Amino acid sequence: MHRTHNGYKGPPPVVFLSVNSAMLHQCSSTFNPTLSFLSKAKPQFFLTGEIMVKKQLLCCWGWLIIFNHLLLAALVCSKSHGNPANDLVDIINNNRTAHKLPKLNDSSGLGCIALQYAELCKGNCTSNNTVNCKPSEDDFTEVFAPNCGVELPTFDTITAHIVGCQSKYLEPSLAFEHVLVRDSKALSILRNKSHTEVGVGMVRAHKGPFFWCVLFSSGKTNSTFVLENRGEGIHQKKGCYSGSSIPCSAGQRNDSSLLNNVTIIAFLCAVYLFQQLHFNY
Repeated sequence: MHRTHNGYKGPPPVVFLSVNSAMLHQCSSTFNPTLSFLSKAKPQFFLTGEIMVKKQLLCCWGWLIIFNHLLLAALVCSKSHGNPANDLVDIINNNRTAHKLPKLNDSSGLGCIALQYAELCKGNCTSNNTVNCKPSEDDFTEVFAPNCGVELPTFDTITAHIVGCQSKYLEPSLAFEHVLVRDSKALSILRNKSHTEVGVGMVRAHKGPFFWCVLFSSGKTNSTFVLENRGEGIHQKKGCYSGSSIPCSAGQRNDSSLLNNVTIIAFLCAVYLFQQLHFNY
């Protein structure tokens, strides 16, 4: 029993308070400001984060598309050069026919020997782009021919040669004009009437100059410098030579570094895109 000052006896009085939602919100804001801030900032925070993620994804997609185009360009570029040694043979024959001289037979065996010649001399390029190298006669029969798979009974006389080098790669027409046929002596060799066959080889020294070699022969067409294995001979790992459909492996402009760099960057961008997608979802 509860006794008051006026003598009332009975249970304690019950007091009813009228509290609306506005008062509760104000109260929660007063006594818990951190929760109030998060409740107000949370939608804006997530909206901003979502926009940032979408921008990052769009940016990455854009870069991925750009690098994809660069990758395709590098692939096309690396496959479009073909075999410049064959192009040089065409230029030589066009020059001869322009002066009413017969075309020379494009001998793959002689071309491979020309490649061996250039390979042997690739460390001897002088400051004026001439080759200071002269292989011995034994090198042709004991080294060059066996390395190419030339059947020795078909080895014939090599009547002349033209060699040259350049610090950078030149297209066949420019190599013909600025490297191989730079004077009247080389031009007279090119237009010699006793030639019946020609072979061109080209190779690059490791991160160094490019070397070209042209060999001429007076042998019988299609019966000299015959390659074993039904004309296939021995596969050459470096450079290229005429009479073959195999493109240059290391004799042209160095597009492989560009291709590798573009491939790596595109791969990294793809990894980043995957991470963003995984984080977002």
